[in-house]
Amino acid sequence: MSVRAAVALEDKYLLEEGRVFLSGIQALVRLPVDQHRADLRAGLTVGTFVSGYQGSPLGTFDKELARNAALCAEHDIHLQPAVNEELGATAVWGSQLAPALPGARCDGVVGLWYGKNPGLDRAADAIRHANLCGVPRYGGAVALVGDDPSCKSSTLPSACEAMLAGLHVPTLWPGTVQEILDLGRHAVALSRASGLWAGLKIVTNVADAAGTAEVSPDRVTPIMPVLEVDGRPYVHRPNPTMLAPDSLISESGASIVGLGRCT
Repeated sequence: MSVRAAVALEDKYLLEEGRVFLSGIQALVRLPVDQHRADLRAGLTVGTFVSGYQGSPLGTFDKELARNAALCAEHDIHLQPAVNEELGATAVWGSQLAPALPGARCDGVVGLWYGKNPGLDRAADAIRHANLCGVPRYGGAVALVGDDPSCKSSTLPSACEAMLAGLHVPTLWPGTVQEILDLGRHAVALSRASGLWAGLKIVTNVADAAGTAEVSPDRVTPIMPVLEVDGRPYVHRPNPTMLAPDSLISESGASIVGLGRCT
C-alpha cells in the first residue's frame, strides 16, 4: 500500500517540485518567489520590488503579499503600495535604475506593477516614460493588469491589450492558474530580452479561479536570445534622461553595450 505524502497549506509557496493547489492571486504571489529561486540558481542576486494600487480583480494581491511577510523577506521581495497607480508605476520605473547606482548590492531588480484596467489608463504616461527608459538585462518590469470584462465589480467592461500595445508593452494572457506561473516567468524573460516592460493580462475568472498547478525548478527555462548590431552584442541599458537628444537615442535603441552586468 502506498503512503500518501503529507500536504500543507504552505505548499503553494514552499513546495519547489510537485503539484500545488492555489488561486490565481496566490499564483501571482508565487511568481516572484519562483523568479528569485531561478535567479539564484543562475548565480544572480536579484530582488523584487512590487508597487501599484489595489483594484478588482487584483484587489487582494498586495494583502496576500503582506500576509506572507516572512516568505517575502526570505526571497527579497519588497512591497510598497502606492497612493495611486501612476506613482506605483513611477516607483517600479525607478527600481530598474537601482543596479546602476553607487553601492548597489544586487545584479538587478524585478519590478512588478499591479492595478486594474482603469488604473492602467491613469498610469499610462508613467509607463510610457518608463518603457522608453527600459530595463537592464538582469532586471525586468512586468505590469500585472486586472481586467473585468463582465463588470463584476467595475463601472465599465475592460480590456487592456489595446492600451498596452499603444505603450509598446508586449503582453501575455494567462488562461489558467498554471499559465500565470508559466507565462509570468516568460514575461520577466521577455522584458529582460527586449529591454521593455512586459504585461500580464489577468481577467476576473482567472484571478478568482483556484486549481492545481505543476511546479519544478526546470519547468520554465526561457532561452535568452543574443542580438547583434554591427557585429556587437546588443543589450539595452536604461537611460533615465528624458530630454533630447537622449530621448531620441533611446527611442531608436541605439545604445550598444557588452553582455556583462550593468554597473
